Amino acid sequence: MKSVHQLENASCSTPFSHLGAQWESTGAVFNAWLPGATSVTLIDLKTGKERGELSQGEHPHWFSLTLKRIKKRFTYAFNITTPETTYRCIDPYQFQAEAFHAVHYIDHAPENLYRQAGAQLYTAETESKLSVQGVRFAVYAPNASAVSLIGDFNLWNGSSHPMQRTDLGFWVLFVPNLGAGTQYKYQIKDAQGNTLPHKADPLGFSAEQHPSHASRVYDHSQYDWQDSDWMNRSSVNPYTQPMSIYEVHLGSWKRPSDPAERYLSYRDLANELIPYLVDMRYTHVELMPVSEYPFDGSWGYQPVGLFAPTSRFGHPDDFKYFVDQCHQHGVGVIIDWVPAHFPEDGHGLARFDGTCVYEYEDPRKGWHPDWNSCIYDFGKQTVRQFLVANALYWLDKFHIDGLRVDAVASMLYLDYSRNDGEWIPNVDGGNHNYEAISLLQWMNQAVYKQFPNAMTIAEESTSYPKVSRPVYDGGLGFGFKWNMGWMHDSLHFISKDPAYRRYHHGDITFSMVYAFNENFVLPISHDEVVHGKGSMLHKMPGDEWQQAANLRCYAAFMYAHPGKKLNFMGVELAQPREWDHDGQLQWDLLQYDKHKGVQSLYRELNTLYRTLPALHEGDTTQAGFAWLDHENAEQSVLSFVRYSADRKQKVYVITNFTPLPRDQFKLGVEDSGHYTVLLNTDAGAFWGSDYAGSTHLEATNEAWNHRDHCVVISLPPLATLFIAFNG
Repeated sequence: MKSVHQLENASCSTPFSHLGAQWESTGAVFNAWLPGATSVTLIDLKTGKERGELSQGEHPHWFSLTLKRIKKRFTYAFNITTPETTYRCIDPYQFQAEAFHAVHYIDHAPENLYRQAGAQLYTAETESKLSVQGVRFAVYAPNASAVSLIGDFNLWNGSSHPMQRTDLGFWVLFVPNLGAGTQYKYQIKDAQGNTLPHKADPLGFSAEQHPSHASRVYDHSQYDWQDSDWMNRSSVNPYTQPMSIYEVHLGSWKRPSDPAERYLSYRDLANELIPYLVDMRYTHVELMPVSEYPFDGSWGYQPVGLFAPTSRFGHPDDFKYFVDQCHQHGVGVIIDWVPAHFPEDGHGLARFDGTCVYEYEDPRKGWHPDWNSCIYDFGKQTVRQFLVANALYWLDKFHIDGLRVDAVASMLYLDYSRNDGEWIPNVDGGNHNYEAISLLQWMNQAVYKQFPNAMTIAEESTSYPKVSRPVYDGGLGFGFKWNMGWMHDSLHFISKDPAYRRYHHGDITFSMVYAFNENFVLPISHDEVVHGKGSMLHKMPGDEWQQAANLRCYAAFMYAHPGKKLNFMGVELAQPREWDHDGQLQWDLLQYDKHKGVQSLYRELNTLYRTLPALHEGDTTQAGFAWLDHENAEQSVLSFVRYSADRKQKVYVITNFTPLPRDQFKLGVEDSGHYTVLLNTDAGAFWGSDYAGSTHLEATNEAWNHRDHCVVISLPPLATLFIAFNG
């Protein structure tokens, strides 16, 4: 028989036409394909009675039984005997309607993809009024000639569980008695019948590491969340709230004391990282990508399993516990999300069914020259739905508070990192990728509609307009954008010897020309302390004291500058080494006053930034900032004032970017009365020189800096001061 040949070669695309119970008016024929079986008996599941023994056909794996004069259908199982054992199996091929159930709803809304496809725990209610529990599988492989489900349950035999092709390009099967924890993959044959490398589930909720890279069935309903107060909090305006983000690579923040353990688990991190975040007064933690990825050296930016938290640190419930604990301690969780590209690993998305299901076919659009990876086909509706569904999935199932979207610039421009002739213009002859632009707009609209308290943040390094403006205003719809220009210019300035900073003064002031064109986050990210760029401490010129002083001075300038804040882990320790993803932060440095002092400064900066409305309420609006003096290049001194939304609170900021102290230095202020120095980065508590000056100041009536009054201060070397009006 042709069907037997197809089953033997794992090339059957319509198993429900050949297997299971073929019901007729006069009876039924029960067909089974059971590799390894020697005898098979049919059992009525409701009564437990035997209904007959299946006969073995010409092929040893084919079994069949004809029953006549059956009054009504019944749910059945097989008692199967092999040379090694006897076991009972509920035949999956009697559940055709249940298998097809998923695909009817998938394309109605993006979130239906992760609610219906992949591996879903499911209870089938049969005509015999029995409840049969199992797992419903649905995988999209529109150009495959055959797809089989393989796993521990069938000894990874591709001929045991052929899946059914549907008109929507999904392959489906409901397998009874499987549950959470089941390992599985898909064996796929391309259109020519060639067997591809075994594929992990693109929508797999849990994954394993090398060597199996298998997917695992996972039950999202089993975790008992305890963060209802956080999740049900009233909506707030994120632009007027403090946001100080600690960027973390989970594998190298801290390593276990036991050398036999490679990483801290998600639960270990909950016990150690969260108290640190709380103590340091950060408002948010940003995790470098947690979606499953095969290569440690990619830091997660080459993800394969977009729907699975990496199993390096534990199971999905363990990751939920980490997020839950963050929320219970008042810390928001942002994850890096990578919708731009994916690696070519054989078990992943690349040429998933032998064709470019997920990536652009033409390498001029579908291959990323910088990262040697595949670029998603942003014009294909199934891919667009897949990516939008994934964004919603993390917010829905893991209570994530924000998505920092990686490599947005590479998505926006067709000629990104390409020479002439290596890219394809859009329909208007330009270099904008209209398909990616509309995808990002759809994603942002979906996120903010369904999760009003969530946020999206773009890592976008060009002058593309309105990245963080609403879609209805012609924008991309992101909530925030990383200010890469500020980062580049300010680091260029601060790395100069103070003697030459006068010639680069524009680098430190230019950001204010465009500071409110977008809703900015000021990033000092992992990319700035790796690959030979040096640590933040060693970017600073001068001797040991001057390096630390420059770092403290710069940190306070960053916290005073309009924009939300992001600092990569270890910056607060002033560690001299570059970040090493195979190591851990240099925690032993905290035994030294210098490093403890810098850490204390970051703690104080976070505290002031959170508690002083003037330092955060106007982060995204011109009304929250005014220059006092931005032209003093000769002395490399900057001064400005930050205002609260009601303008009742004013914080004056002055920075001396040279190692020369300046006595009797005048700073213009708006009000007569008393002023207090809230922060001096040169203080002894921060390992500064403690260049003395009063912390209490009295304004005089002398006009200065275009203000009616001034205070006279002793301006320490390489220091930033915050000064507040007391009335």
